[in-house]
Amino acid sequence: MIPETVKSGVKQNGRTEVKDTVENAYLELLKKKKIALIMSLPANDLSLARAAWENGADVVKIHINVEHRASKTVFKSFAQEEPVLRQILAEAKGPCGLVVGGDLHSALRDYQAAVQAGFSFISLYAGHMPAIILQNKTICKMLALSSDYALHQVAACEHIGADALEASVMCPESYGQPLSAMDIIQYHTICKHTSLPVIIPTQHKIVPDDVPVLRQCGVAGLMLGAVVTGKDTQSIGKTVAQFRAVIDAL
Repeated sequence: MIPETVKSGVKQNGRTEVKDTVENAYLELLKKKKIALIMSLPANDLSLARAAWENGADVVKIHINVEHRASKTVFKSFAQEEPVLRQILAEAKGPCGLVVGGDLHSALRDYQAAVQAGFSFISLYAGHMPAIILQNKTICKMLALSSDYALHQVAACEHIGADALEASVMCPESYGQPLSAMDIIQYHTICKHTSLPVIIPTQHKIVPDDVPVLRQCGVAGLMLGAVVTGKDTQSIGKTVAQFRAVIDAL
């Protein structure tokens, strides 16, 4: 599906500022679902994608040009990963997103190939997102803020071309610990400081019982990763199904 560019009004100092936004299947899910369920694959493997789709994932996110912190998987360039990327896209049951790199240069090299291949969105940390990608009106841009973010940066994201915000704001040293009240305060504060849909990745050990409080925060999407799903088809399928059941019951 080719995204369409539409005009939307944003209030600025008492007047309406018109800006371009991208409308596509991924953004529609984030707007309409109780919480969109996203699976971030620990490896570019068709069997893992199938396990996610078959057990209720709304979205699958995959990677190139980066070493994934949680899974320790090294993802190669678009050209090297292309065969499996196209297999996953061909069998997709919903939107697919691509992290196009862990640095500016690889993202610049490969983002056009991601757009042309048919991915619904590009996902990058703010420090890895070339400014030229923010200006691209043919694909959704999910911008990730890291643990060194400042609150004013949250508010700025919606004014620079980002279409969705990934709150990857937990310190790496705390990965895998249970979700705390302080985590919820951070997520709630981020959601209240932006009109962009906010996606929470499972950097901490989020469990299905945590979903209702995340919904109360205003979270638009929950992105499951290796911290909670493990790395094989059985554990991914089982975990996705558990979260799917809780979200559907909201």
